[in-house]
Amino acid sequence: MSETAKLSLPDGQSIELPVLTGSQNEKAIDISNLRTKTGHITLDPGYVNTGPCESTITYLDGEKGILQFRGYPVEELAEQSTFIEVAYLLIHGELPNKEQLGNFADRVSKHSMIHEDMKLFFEGFSQNAHPMVILSSMISSLSAYYAEASGKASIENIGINSARLIAKISTIAAFSYKKSVGQPFVYPRDELSYCENFLNMMFSVPAESYDIDPEVVRSLEVMLILHSDHEQNCSASTVRVVGSSMANVYASVASGILALWGPLHGGANQQAVQMLQQIYEDGGNISKYVEMAKNKKSKFRLMGFGHRVYKNFDPRAIIIKKVCDRLLNKLGVNDPLLEIALKLEKAALEDDFFIEKKLYPTLDFYTGIMYRAIGIPLNMFTVMFALGRVPGWIAQWKEMHGDAKQKIARPRQLYTGPNKRKYLLISERN
Repeated sequence: MSETAKLSLPDGQSIELPVLTGSQNEKAIDISNLRTKTGHITLDPGYVNTGPCESTITYLDGEKGILQFRGYPVEELAEQSTFIEVAYLLIHGELPNKEQLGNFADRVSKHSMIHEDMKLFFEGFSQNAHPMVILSSMISSLSAYYAEASGKASIENIGINSARLIAKISTIAAFSYKKSVGQPFVYPRDELSYCENFLNMMFSVPAESYDIDPEVVRSLEVMLILHSDHEQNCSASTVRVVGSSMANVYASVASGILALWGPLHGGANQQAVQMLQQIYEDGGNISKYVEMAKNKKSKFRLMGFGHRVYKNFDPRAIIIKKVCDRLLNKLGVNDPLLEIALKLEKAALEDDFFIEKKLYPTLDFYTGIMYRAIGIPLNMFTVMFALGRVPGWIAQWKEMHGDAKQKIARPRQLYTGPNKRKYLLISERN
């Protein structure tokens, strides 16, 4: 017998609501008929207690520090898989065999070029344009180049569209960086892997060759994997809301990029490095800033410590810390901000205040350090986040369109404005 919850209302009405159980024994109360049957709605600012869908993509338990993609622990995927392999898993639901992975990787590689006309679009942006603005605009404009990108055709051709998106966002991201520094665009090369290709497009120049460091490549693979999906966050929800109107996958992903651009969502790793810069410019006194972070009256906050969802620890941070240590040792980077970051990490991990409040370093703290060590500029940090998140956005968009219960997103509201008022002619108004 199915479970139900009974809701009693002040006007004497009552309604029984189905209680649903997820595969990890999570509980949800189905209120989809609440307004129809009672005239009431629920009020949930930020939708923090509202599940807009059932999903088979990502399982996240913030209390226990668990993150799984399609049932696979993120720790195992980060250790064993490539980013392209995880992208296939998220979009298609299963880990690929050798032939499937080869075909998918080849398809992505062969679609990494963008139409030559699109290069002209970059000329229309200011030299100071933020790369996220360029990225979202260019991704949205892909809709104009592919007949398979509109209406139902976008859904029916999700295979080719997803390969194009994953391939071309890498090229567009690198081109946006080249635009910002005034260097010529570097075309993608089919013989390179996904991460090798991106690094080459970012850092090589016609005047000299660029040596691709395998440790940098592997570190980038892990960072992209750890960013590839994170359940129904702000940007994923945005992709679903926009996609629910039958907007194509390119437009929907472009909207996700803009949601990610917000500093409360995708800008945390950038804010972490800006914090390190502030500490450095103030003399590098770690103890001073640790004490400021403890003081409730102080406006200073340790950026990159503590996560809204993870109440214990961020499982991704445990993985990336090892990768970060390995990368910094390999590169031997002499950067005062990196030295401050390591001292700050040590201080926070050993201080009872942070331990008791479980304010551990997050993924964003370490990725900010790593991007800086690799040579990726600060304004590209959120772009790197978007680069990793594209497979998750595509998977969310695809799953939504395969859900028979899906409707166009249309939240309700509780109106608290004035009641009906008499209209006054402008001559009668004080």
